[in-house]
Amino acid sequence: MTPLDWLTAGTALFIVGMVWLRTRMQYPRGRERLLLTRAGRIYFGVLLGVLVLGSLVAPAAGRALWPAALSTPTPARVVWFLAAYYLFIPLHHALRARGVEVFKVPVAHVQEDA
Repeated sequence: MTPLDWLTAGTALFIVGMVWLRTRMQYPRGRERLLLTRAGRIYFGVLLGVLVLGSLVAPAAGRALWPAALSTPTPARVVWFLAAYYLFIPLHHALRARGVEVFKVPVAHVQEDA
């Protein structure tokens, strides 16, 4: 892998981390741990898929849209990653509006003494 490929991979991981943190901040914080729901696994799986797709498709798309400006694939990938980040913000809001939770607080099991 070239240094630019490592930079791209690091940028993708950074974007995943930022989406994770931004999404978690939308849920109440207490002492309980938040768990990822099934919808959350799908949400982050789609995010990873979009980032991988962007890593493969963005260089060609960048050259097709603006051939003179993007001499290396890295700027096109970074633009794709940032666009993915900003698209996943309203996607999360739409999920929450429909009652779909990405994270949930686990239900505490109360043990009663007999």
